[in-house]
Amino acid sequence: MPHFRPLPVFTAVFAVMFAALIALGVWQIQRLHWKLGLIAEVNRSLAAPPVSLDRALATNAQYRRVALTGRFENAKEAYVYETGPNGAPVYHVLTPFVDGGGRTLMVDRGIVPVELRDPARRARGQLEGERRLVGVWRTPGAPGFFTPPPDAAHRIWYSPDVTSIAAADRVKLAAPVIVEADAAPNPGGWPKGGQSKVTFRNEHLQYAVTWFLMAAALLGVYVAYHIGKGRLGWR
Repeated sequence: MPHFRPLPVFTAVFAVMFAALIALGVWQIQRLHWKLGLIAEVNRSLAAPPVSLDRALATNAQYRRVALTGRFENAKEAYVYETGPNGAPVYHVLTPFVDGGGRTLMVDRGIVPVELRDPARRARGQLEGERRLVGVWRTPGAPGFFTPPPDAAHRIWYSPDVTSIAAADRVKLAAPVIVEADAAPNPGGWPKGGQSKVTFRNEHLQYAVTWFLMAAALLGVYVAYHIGKGRLGWR
């Protein structure tokens, strides 16, 4: 017949550690469902018809497409350095956009190669007069600890810090966001819009499996230890 005489202290420590590992695995499963829901919500937002600026300002319009009508302040464009899709360095062209009511937003018009940073080399793409554009409403993250300081003399930045970029030109933004222009072509082909990147790191399932495997391994050690001490087995 089976017999089991657990070691009290060892069993108490095991129980705490085992419960903690199971709890961590369950938490990662909950995080997985939350992340999948967030991804589905963002995809629905990107597929929805564009909203007006008034609605975007009044609601949490993150990842929503928004339609704007107004004019670019091309003389105040700034450049955010980044690595392009093919690994080559590029600049995102950020330009203040003023709507008919005088409200200003920062528009990421898209990317240009390094050799076309000077607007004189892509003069056809410097849109004048009233324009209508559609873009993705994004709240950019803050600069990281290792982000280099901007090159103010050449209007080059190393993160899309719209608040600082606007302050450098004494521009008052209606909201601290970037509207990332869609892929509608610009004259001359530059800047090249449609650069929105909506990606979410989702490794919660791997983490959950890891915690559960660690719990299973701990249980195996617990059982093997008691068998080795003759406290678990058959008589």
